[in-house]
Amino acid sequence: MGKWVDGTGTLTVAALDVPLEVAASYRARRRGLLGRDGIAGALLIVRTNSVHTFGMRFPIDVAHLDGSFTVRSVVTMRPGRLGMIRPRGRHVLEAEAGAMAEWGLEPGVRVRVSYGRVTEAPDRAG
Repeated sequence: MGKWVDGTGTLTVAALDVPLEVAASYRARRRGLLGRDGIAGALLIVRTNSVHTFGMRFPIDVAHLDGSFTVRSVVTMRPGRLGMIRPRGRHVLEAEAGAMAEWGLEPGVRVRVSYGRVTEAPDRAG
């Protein structure tokens, strides 16, 4: 897979396209959704296998993805929580609580990430 960069794009779940923000730099990954009151769509935090919600203003859905962009787990986290480390996780998707169920995102579902001019193809290395 090519080098990840911060940006915007599309998350495709089955036939549904969802607006996507990509957090690839250290600064963007560390900031995540902190200081926001919500998000339209989802945030993909690349190269991580855990997140926290300290300082968050709203509950979020968190999906852990493996290197082939297959969902390993989906949990809802309230503000002020520390998420579990997912050893096989390579990336994390975050969205407002309840959104992922509406999209049909559940363990075993494979998603597609497109952003910029490049569609990121799944890899095995993560």
